[in-house]
Amino acid sequence: AALGARKMEDYGRFLALLASTLLVGFVSVILSLVWVFHYREGLSWDGSPAEFNWHPVLIITGFVFIQGIAIIVYRLPWTWKCSKLLMKFIHAGLNTIAMILAIVSMVAVFEYHNAKNIPNMYSLHSWIGLTAVIFYSLQLFLGFAVFLLPFAPLHLRGVLMPIHVYSGLTIFATVIATALMGITEKLIFSLKNPAYSAFPPEATLVNCLGLLLVIFGLLILWMASRPHWKRPPEENAKILRPTEATAEGTEVESAMTNSSNADKSDLRTNTEAARKQNLKFDEAGQRSTM
Repeated sequence: AALGARKMEDYGRFLALLASTLLVGFVSVILSLVWVFHYREGLSWDGSPAEFNWHPVLIITGFVFIQGIAIIVYRLPWTWKCSKLLMKFIHAGLNTIAMILAIVSMVAVFEYHNAKNIPNMYSLHSWIGLTAVIFYSLQLFLGFAVFLLPFAPLHLRGVLMPIHVYSGLTIFATVIATALMGITEKLIFSLKNPAYSAFPPEATLVNCLGLLLVIFGLLILWMASRPHWKRPPEENAKILRPTEATAEGTEVESAMTNSSNADKSDLRTNTEAARKQNLKFDEAGQRSTM
């Protein structure tokens, strides 16, 4: 009874943290829209400053908010009963959406700069931002090739998983740092009368937006790094057809944990070799944060 109460309490803390994270991320997106519509020229695609405004809105919406949700999607307890393959598709799909929005936001910047004869790629913000997009695209491609498609051997997945996790979290943190550089740069360039140093209302709004981005990033990294909130080991495992087992190993169906020894009892009907292969596959694929 005491153990169950502790689990419920921990589950409650997770839900409270998740709700706070979603609220902070959603408010960040709203503030970015308030910024461009109330203080800037709105949104359009005509080479005007309104086209540039797509850049902060899409970066915050896709590269920050949606990428953050993609990182913690495996941590949601109500998804643990879903198949791991389904969760991989959801994880990869969210990251793909984030990448598309990031690329569109960069196209908007280049088109605006070219229309106004403004030099491209001269600031530290642009250097780090482009680097983040390139590595994010590479991370997504390798994630598809190694962890989603059924061709990579299990030992390769086991070797690459820690790198995949580390690089995913590093890219996410870099994106938030780059976003902070970008909104600061935009305020310095745009606020002339009154100047940024005079602390006009627009500066207050955007500074608050920056603080929310930091808070959102810290919450995502905290949730992603807590080992007791990770997707639990699979309880039920099924041997796939021989042609699939050769390439993929064994895909597993996830279920909510009732006891610490449940997966051992569920695998008694499988061979010892298949059991070891299932557990190895689960260990390699458990914490994907593309």
